[in-house]
Amino acid sequence: MDATTLLTTRSMRVSEFRCDAGPDDTPFAECRTGYSIAYVRSGSFGCHCRAGFFELVAGSMLVGAPGEEYTCTHEHVSGDVCLGFFFSENLVDALGGRREIWQVGATPPLPELMVLGELAQTAADGNSDLGLDEIGQILAGRFIDVVSGKARKPATPTARDRRRAVEAALWIDDNSHAELDLEQAAKQAGLSPFHFLRLFSAVLGVTPHQYLVRSRLRHAARRLTEDDIAVTDIAYDVGFGDLSNFVRTFHRAAGVSPTKFRQASKGMRKILQERVALN
Repeated sequence: MDATTLLTTRSMRVSEFRCDAGPDDTPFAECRTGYSIAYVRSGSFGCHCRAGFFELVAGSMLVGAPGEEYTCTHEHVSGDVCLGFFFSENLVDALGGRREIWQVGATPPLPELMVLGELAQTAADGNSDLGLDEIGQILAGRFIDVVSGKARKPATPTARDRRRAVEAALWIDDNSHAELDLEQAAKQAGLSPFHFLRLFSAVLGVTPHQYLVRSRLRHAARRLTEDDIAVTDIAYDVGFGDLSNFVRTFHRAAGVSPTKFRQASKGMRKILQERVALN
């Protein structure tokens, strides 16, 4: 099995797993040391654990709990691809829910979880404004809600909450050119990543990472209209670590490439007018 680490923070690790085992291969056993959710992106495999035997297909989720042993088989087809989320005990405690929930072994392809699994893959591919760590928290929280059958009550932000969220947004905007993640912003606000994500989203209507990306886009748009430096330099200056990601994200937001946006700002209004007409 090939494993590629996509994200590592103090509260979460995300990895992609590609397995090419088939019906002729010996089943392999492994013991979980923590809490995890593996979203099956493609392929199929079987799993024996204390909760029973499960056949997992695309959209299913293998759920891990500390001390639980799992034996995976490939009796029907060869290979599978999974996106695995591994959570710290502190994060699981913050999410709430009984520990027994994490001992269910697996879930079938449930729409409430599948859509988040695909959203996570989109973020992993660099095609979403949401952070992979943010989606991991949301996915874990939704998993607990679905398995326990209890929906969370939305919290009503206090005046102090609102101030914290606004101050955090100002800090993110001031530092958007740097490499920031959810845990850094949460620490700045004096909150755990779990509570910070909930508070920020409730007050401002966007997640911290969405606001970070949009701050970078706003600064980039201003630079494109005012400066004559290369688009590549602007992308890196405002905080995008990859030019192709910047171009793709900017085009998704503006409907045109950064270069055409710059041309429109210099008087070529037809570029944006054509875009409006197409919509």
